Amino acid sequence: MSAQLPGPVMVAAGCGGTGRELEAYAGPAGLVGLDLVTRSITLDARAGGAGPRIAEVPGGLVNAVGLPNPGLDHFLATELPWLVRAGVRVLVSIAGATMGEYADLARRLSSAPGVAGLEVNVGAPDDVGTGLFEVREPFHAASVVAAVRREFPTDRPVLAKLRPDVSRIVEGARSCHEAGATAVVVGNAVPAAFPDGRSGGLSGPAVAPIALRCVAEVHRALPGVPVIGCGGVRDLRSANAYLDAGAVAVQVGTALLHDPTTVSRLRADLAPTDRLMEDA
Repeated sequence: MSAQLPGPVMVAAGCGGTGRELEAYAGPAGLVGLDLVTRSITLDARAGGAGPRIAEVPGGLVNAVGLPNPGLDHFLATELPWLVRAGVRVLVSIAGATMGEYADLARRLSSAPGVAGLEVNVGAPDDVGTGLFEVREPFHAASVVAAVRREFPTDRPVLAKLRPDVSRIVEGARSCHEAGATAVVVGNAVPAAFPDGRSGGLSGPAVAPIALRCVAEVHRALPGVPVIGCGGVRDLRSANAYLDAGAVAVQVGTALLHDPTTVSRLRADLAPTDRLMEDA
């Protein structure tokens, strides 16, 4: 079976809201054909973390949003249908406290009309603090990916989103790909702290050199594993840096908070190219 990878420009998980927030900035074509990764969806609704959830720091943002979302039932009833009608290619980010929850999410989303693929969130900067399945070792992430892959059609992509940890990224990418991930997303926010000492995750241009190093390491060691770069993508130059390092696509996140037209501009600059691969 073959799975078509999204790209070359995607909206990173949680950074496009419900999709409606981007509609006014999408340009003449609207949202048609936009590859959007939803905020991480859990089985039950989550209110998210206590405020303040975001703090601007030099080079980016520290956040501790706590994965707020309406839960799977509400997402399927309201948010997903709107995105499908708008012509969005929807990749649903999923998160759970147990492997069973990840598997349940994948099974239910496998039959939901309009779901183009899944992104498995196994790289949160503070999985324990947010109540997610604890991923300390690459085999933990691989076990989650395997559980998801068993429940989701092989002709649709499953992306594994990993932390940009240079010392473990190749091992993590290899383990997740062998477990059935179509591609790996490098990376998620880097563990950090708010000015008051609370735990959070750092994202934005400040993490780009780390994420770029991780993309290059994976591409060098595992040239057959598709990599999607994420971290500080804000213009054509920063996107091309990831593509030149071996990424097949990039995700845009923090930049959208500063300039919500970023994705539409990059979509125009980087003409979409179909990328087909043999599913693992």
